[in-house]
Amino acid sequence: MMKNFSYVKAGTIAAAVKALGANGAVLHAGGSDLMGCLRDGVMAVDRIVSIRDIKELKGISAQRDGGLRIGALTTIAEVAADPAIAGKYNVLAQAAGEVASPQLRNQGTLGGNLCQRPRCWYFRGDFPCARKGGDLCYAVGGENQYHAIFGGGPCFFVHPSDTAVALMALQAQLGIAGPAGARVIRIDDFFVGPDKSVTRENILGPGELVVEILLPPPPAGKVLSSYRKIRSRGAWDFALASVGSVVQFAGENVTTARIVLGGVAPYPWRVPAAEKLLVGKKIDAASARAAAEAAVREASPMSDNQYKVAMVRGAIEESLLALS
Repeated sequence: MMKNFSYVKAGTIAAAVKALGANGAVLHAGGSDLMGCLRDGVMAVDRIVSIRDIKELKGISAQRDGGLRIGALTTIAEVAADPAIAGKYNVLAQAAGEVASPQLRNQGTLGGNLCQRPRCWYFRGDFPCARKGGDLCYAVGGENQYHAIFGGGPCFFVHPSDTAVALMALQAQLGIAGPAGARVIRIDDFFVGPDKSVTRENILGPGELVVEILLPPPPAGKVLSSYRKIRSRGAWDFALASVGSVVQFAGENVTTARIVLGGVAPYPWRVPAAEKLLVGKKIDAASARAAAEAAVREASPMSDNQYKVAMVRGAIEESLLALS
């Protein structure tokens, strides 16, 4: 049975920060992940702090530098449908459009999608696993077909966010509010691997929340991007593996590339070795294959998820050749 908790509706960011500073306080944005966590009993909750009425956390607006600001409460559906995002940041529009189902895209928020808890069945189930304060990752000797092939240990969950992959490929920044004031960080610095903390997925401390996502202005010249998601079902499913790619060209040759993987690590997983191989080259079958091979070179599959290595390799090749 779910324990009793208090409910606070914050009308301002400052009020939310203050309310979230209490022990056992959790944030309510769209609620699509929070409700599942409460039902599954994966965390102790004494207070729920709703930020749904804070208007400044909603909407998409152009910035003076040519980039975009997306409020953390902007729904996934709004991100997927926005013409400015589709035109300049296609990888994000595609990733948002692949999230869950239409109902959940209309309920869930971009900030919430970045901060959702692991979907590992041991974490969500009745197991005292390491991420819940126990001593053991049950995936190591259990059913691990959906778990990490990169960056795992001592916990091997995979980060479930589609949009995080795209935002990392786009070099987005996150605005964070907290008791010490406001700060802006690179999304690359937001996620926390299990080697640094086995109980946390991101750097947010007590009283802190993501308030905005900042997209840099698109670089000059020809820039193409895409998001490729592979899943068991066509809807309402998390990625077995995904690839977010942003590639800049001079003529037919690549000048810069950002390739980020999802569904295969405890946080969005960049593959610099693959990116480096593309620079100065035309994307063709040979260069795409070489980049894909470099991307999986450090993979460390578990007993039941070896298939992800070939899946990632194929997804990268397909994504790059589509951009060519």
